[in-house]
Amino acid sequence: MIPETFFTFEQLASYGGATMAVLIITEFTKDLPGIRRLHTRLWAYLLAAVLLVLATVFTVPVVRAQDVLLCLINAVIVAMAAVGGYDTLHDEAVE
Repeated sequence: MIPETFFTFEQLASYGGATMAVLIITEFTKDLPGIRRLHTRLWAYLLAAVLLVLATVFTVPVVRAQDVLLCLINAVIVAMAAVGGYDTLHDEAVE
């Protein structure tokens, strides 16, 4: 599913927006030199963490340590959904 509009930081701060962005960016970048050596799940987690922290920085007036910690925890959920979503789509396309 490709978005019909460009992402906003408010959308990137949401579960669905972050998951879709990580799915798309991971798929687009995972074969780049240097990134290719990383496991896809780790790369997806790093992308999710950066996206969620940036979305928080740009949407919350004051970013606290607990906000960043929650971003790092939520990045696990987003990365798992993004990688799992790709696996599901890829498996269906192969069949």
